[in-house]
Amino acid sequence: MSSTLERHVVALGGLRVGEGPAVVISDRVSLRERGGRGADAAERLRDGVTLAEPAGAADLPAIAARARGVVIGSAWTRDIPLIRAVAALGLPVVVERRPSATLEEWLGVAAYVAAEGNDQVILCESADLGLMRAAREASGLPVLADLSGNISTSPDPAPGGGAQGVRLGAELSAAAVAAGADGLVVGGSAEERALAEEAVTLVGALLRPEAPGTLADCRQAIDRVDAALATLLERRAELAGIVQRLKPVGGFAGRDPARERALVARMAQRAPELGEARLAPVMNAVIEAGLHLAEERARR
Repeated sequence: MSSTLERHVVALGGLRVGEGPAVVISDRVSLRERGGRGADAAERLRDGVTLAEPAGAADLPAIAARARGVVIGSAWTRDIPLIRAVAALGLPVVVERRPSATLEEWLGVAAYVAAEGNDQVILCESADLGLMRAAREASGLPVLADLSGNISTSPDPAPGGGAQGVRLGAELSAAAVAAGADGLVVGGSAEERALAEEAVTLVGALLRPEAPGTLADCRQAIDRVDAALATLLERRAELAGIVQRLKPVGGFAGRDPARERALVARMAQRAPELGEARLAPVMNAVIEAGLHLAEERARR
């Protein structure tokens, strides 16, 4: 592991963890869940699985042949012989934090892997988003947020359905990206992956700095920003419709030029390069679009 805190990037199959937008990983297999060993590992791992956690050293040949990365699970971060064997595979290594481990202990396991000659190290945390941020800042290593155990659960299920669970899953994903996660590990269901990808697209576009180096990467970054922009514009239009119902005088007749100028001035503080002169016509178009939509809905 480098002694400096430059931004580390780890190639995990076709993913680049720690560079640009956060990644979403839905295929993490633990061979410890059913106590698999050796030949059983070859049967349970499909070719190209992103992450695999061994139950023991006998699983490592199958993982080396089939997986793109190997996990040092939170339950065995003190198993030094197995950690040494994992590091020797030459695969990217994801180091989970043991629930009781301090930041220093967690980073110590990562340093041990690097000392064995493998600097393709990624950290992974499942509970403490603040600790995840601290680990990123202290080490420079990429950090994954493991939400696979709780992304679609809810302590207060919605009556008659799982809407509350869906909402909670989206909030967890968004919170992890906002905290600086370089990727999300989620359950294997299509719904869970969709929630995580939406959070990466919307929250990541707003909060994660990007420096694309190719035209294709730049266009993908613009697409992510446009997706977030469309979502925000739709939400603004909904709120504008509510405002029209609450105003004594609604519609175009109820426009407040002074408030609109103040709005543009506040936005210019967040977007000084654009400035008020460029933002004013943009916001005028946004406001008018919302008013037209409100009028159309009123006539339905």
